[in-house]
Amino acid sequence: MTGAVPTAPAFRTPEAERRFRAAYQAVLEQWPITAEPVDVRSAYGTTRVQVCGPRDGDPLVLLHGGGATSAVWFANVAALGAAHRVYAVDQIGEPGGSVHDGRPIRDGGDLMDWLESTFAGLGLDRADLCGHSSGGELALGFALRSPQRVRRLALIDPTRCFTGFSPRYLLHALPVLLRPTAGRVRAFIDWETAGAPVDPGWLRLYVSGAVDFPASKTVVGRRPDAARMRASEIPTLVLPAERSRAHDSRKLAAGVRRLMPHARTVTLPGVSHHAVPACRPEELNRLLLEFLG
Repeated sequence: MTGAVPTAPAFRTPEAERRFRAAYQAVLEQWPITAEPVDVRSAYGTTRVQVCGPRDGDPLVLLHGGGATSAVWFANVAALGAAHRVYAVDQIGEPGGSVHDGRPIRDGGDLMDWLESTFAGLGLDRADLCGHSSGGELALGFALRSPQRVRRLALIDPTRCFTGFSPRYLLHALPVLLRPTAGRVRAFIDWETAGAPVDPGWLRLYVSGAVDFPASKTVVGRRPDAARMRASEIPTLVLPAERSRAHDSRKLAAGVRRLMPHARTVTLPGVSHHAVPACRPEELNRLLLEFLG
């Protein structure tokens, strides 16, 4: 099923929804290749997926970080979509094109079931899977639970998988979580990126999502099981962001070596947690393409 972005009854006001939709569409229009919006219906609601790349290309599923929406991959899809069939998913229950009007998502198990149903609805028996931030956490959990679905796994500065959040990061994020305003959200991103240039269209979208989309209960699953991580045979690439303030990138890399010794770890130089995947994407794209082969 394809078509316009579904109307969600979840925004604070009709004007807030119009503002968000306009910002969402504006970032999608920055994509250098044409994407087809596809809606996948499941027991949890309607999941919006942006699909691009050759139809006979190896399937690659992209999972964005919290609040970033599928549009955030605008600096990556041209490179990734040259040879891969790319499926950029809007996570359900978050700002974006997906509409969470079905079964509630109560825990990490429900999130895994939702992603399983998304794979099925897209007709994907098996795919490469790439996630950033909390999308990386979801991707790793899904790969460990359903390894037959995942051919290769790429994690871009994943949160909570190999190390915890920095207390300073949580302290700076607290005002945004308690009472988000445009000024607070912008100040938080500016602090985390240390003033690095962030695409203004995406920042406008991120701010609108944080302010205009109603706060919902954040679903936090259990941290991935250490024994399962060590036993995993899925080829895995982990890309810590050198200047991430979400966590210590060196501790993240050390956690990967301890928990997934078979994984390859390469630190992305000069970028922070919220700067990827769009800021300075050349090295990220090169590493992903090299890994995905």
